[in-house]
Amino acid sequence: MSGTLYLVPTPIGNLNDISDRCRATLTQADFIAAEDTRVSVRLLNHLDIKKELVSYHEHNKVKSGPRILERLQNGESCALVTDAGSPAISDPGEDLVRLCSDAGVTVCAIPGPCALVTALSASGLPTGRFCFEGFLSTTKKVQKAHLESLKQETRTMIFYEAPHRLSTTLEALLDSFGPERRISLCRELTKLHEEYFRTTLAEAVEYYKENPPRGEFVLVVEGASITQEAPDLDAAIQLVSDLMQSGLSRKDAAKKAAEQTGLKKNILYEESLRSEE
Repeated sequence: MSGTLYLVPTPIGNLNDISDRCRATLTQADFIAAEDTRVSVRLLNHLDIKKELVSYHEHNKVKSGPRILERLQNGESCALVTDAGSPAISDPGEDLVRLCSDAGVTVCAIPGPCALVTALSASGLPTGRFCFEGFLSTTKKVQKAHLESLKQETRTMIFYEAPHRLSTTLEALLDSFGPERRISLCRELTKLHEEYFRTTLAEAVEYYKENPPRGEFVLVVEGASITQEAPDLDAAIQLVSDLMQSGLSRKDAAKKAAEQTGLKKNILYEESLRSEE
């Protein structure tokens, strides 16, 4: 019988955010697969847990993934952790999850710290519908295409960004979304210097010209406004005429055209008469 891959979220800053369930899972797992074993061992020392650590990250996943899978298929259990936050979210852990799922190995995700949800909840922007876009590409052409595809996105958008790239990314967002688009810059979440800076893209660009960014950022960006084009009156009058030619009276044609266009039926009735004068 195969073992279980546990996805164990780790604190994004404050070590006290580790849950009792996460602690118990790390304790009971046969081994732990970590993004950076040097980072994870500090957490394990804090929790007073002694456990075998194996490396699993973007640069070794092709070799490390099958090795972890083999151990799981032999009945061992593995706790997958990242340096901070939930495994498999903008993280190579998604490939290990897919590998295990395809092989019929049980995957169990444990709730816990996640930077994107933490930032969104305190952003002051709409939270009912949102999309997570992760890190933008460092290749300008790819980045531009990505942002172009989001120009009409009405959901709140969430990005991750490092401090040394923040100003360049803000310029790109400004260029694509315009100066008045609202943004919440969430910095050093759950840490000593946690900060939420709620402003517009134009103001954010100017601010960071004078104030060098520090710490890891989550950018929560307002979606595009939902706008409806005004109904075309000439087209609506033509619709009334077409409906009349199909056999409807002017009154019934105006009523039906009003239902389809959103314009008032009495206006369509009067304008259709005037068009025939």
